[in-house]
Amino acid sequence: MKRLLFNFQLATEGVMSNKLRGMLTALGVIFGVAAVIAMLAIGTGAKQSLLEQMKLIGTNNIVINPVKPEQLKEQEENNQNSNNNSEGKQKQLWTPGLTLNDARAIESILPGVSSISPEINNKGNVVYNGKYLKVNCIGTNNAYFEHNNLKLNSGSLFHQSHLEGGRPVCIIGSNVKSRLFYEENPIGQWIKFRNEWLKVIGVLERRSVSGESLQALGISDANSDIYIPAKTALLRYEDRARKILTDIGRRSNNSNDSPDNYHQLDRLVVKVNDAHYLRASADVTARLLRRLHRNTVDFEVEVPELLLQQQQKTQDTFNFVLAVIAGISLLVGGIGIMNIMLASVLERIKEIGVRRSMGATATDIQLQFLFESIILSLFGGLIGVVLGIVSAQTIAASAGIPTEVTLWSVLLSFGVAASVGLVFGLLPARRAARQDPIKALRSE
Repeated sequence: MKRLLFNFQLATEGVMSNKLRGMLTALGVIFGVAAVIAMLAIGTGAKQSLLEQMKLIGTNNIVINPVKPEQLKEQEENNQNSNNNSEGKQKQLWTPGLTLNDARAIESILPGVSSISPEINNKGNVVYNGKYLKVNCIGTNNAYFEHNNLKLNSGSLFHQSHLEGGRPVCIIGSNVKSRLFYEENPIGQWIKFRNEWLKVIGVLERRSVSGESLQALGISDANSDIYIPAKTALLRYEDRARKILTDIGRRSNNSNDSPDNYHQLDRLVVKVNDAHYLRASADVTARLLRRLHRNTVDFEVEVPELLLQQQQKTQDTFNFVLAVIAGISLLVGGIGIMNIMLASVLERIKEIGVRRSMGATATDIQLQFLFESIILSLFGGLIGVVLGIVSAQTIAASAGIPTEVTLWSVLLSFGVAASVGLVFGLLPARRAARQDPIKALRSE
């Protein structure tokens, strides 16, 4: 052990005798380790962001969004212009839009459906005891909370009588509670949304989520929303499906006015039991809705989970390419260490001869040069770890990319740096150990 420590001390003195060369030699390892940590941080952050988004949108969900009437009108005009034939313009068939009947049809026909939640959005002010707050009121059912991983903090969900009878009850988000009720218990209190009074029966737990994630997924902030039964929204506020066709003029080809929104629902989420049938279930749902809507595609069927997985695959490919580049940087750094150590062996042949003449064995010489290589790598790895953490934080702050530096990534990078010093320092160390002591003493 004393002999080993003595060789390590000599190696340290050898590195410290030429600090500038040691620093330049370790640059390759420094940047390589920093790049590895930064890339792993980006990859881990992307996966964590994906998991958070999956919690927001739920799993095994099929999302059906209505196409806005003005967008549908533009599509029809483009199709008519492209199909300019002798028959002229073809009159568009009437379509009921996205309604609760679509939800019932999907639930009865599509196999493997776990639950369905409609969404009817109404924006306005909610008032309580002289305080008011602008909110989004969502008409839905209890499945909505399961689909979006929302949990109750107090109170209860909708009862069957609430859902079927259109009762004036509501569940509020945590921000609504804190803004309107402060320390008061909101359960059982009455709040006024638009012209209707609603009884608070539940309060949701606060959900921490960034505004960027909400915007990217196209969902509202559950903390600032209130929820009522779907039938309550249709009976007490607005049922767009009850509008007369002549009043909205949405299918009049001779009218240049912008058509009104005729969709009863603003969103429909279908949850299936088996993730393997997500894509097939989405295709069946699209064909079913096309028939119900008289061959008018005034809806969009999406599977957010598959879209997120595709984004993750793209991100993984990108991270793999960057990791390969970072690995090449480490390889170049290792080659630089080997090059400098080989040059160092040629410069210190006489030193090797002196040590051999004083009783040092070939193993001692090999360990000395091997230790020097490892010290350079560990030194570069230590600085690279610090630089990598700083780089990850800088990327997150400047580019808005989520990053997360984990302990295993730091240990992995540090271990790779030590391995680089061991592998690329082995050849120079063996060459130094094989020097003939007599020839080494005669060298100038």
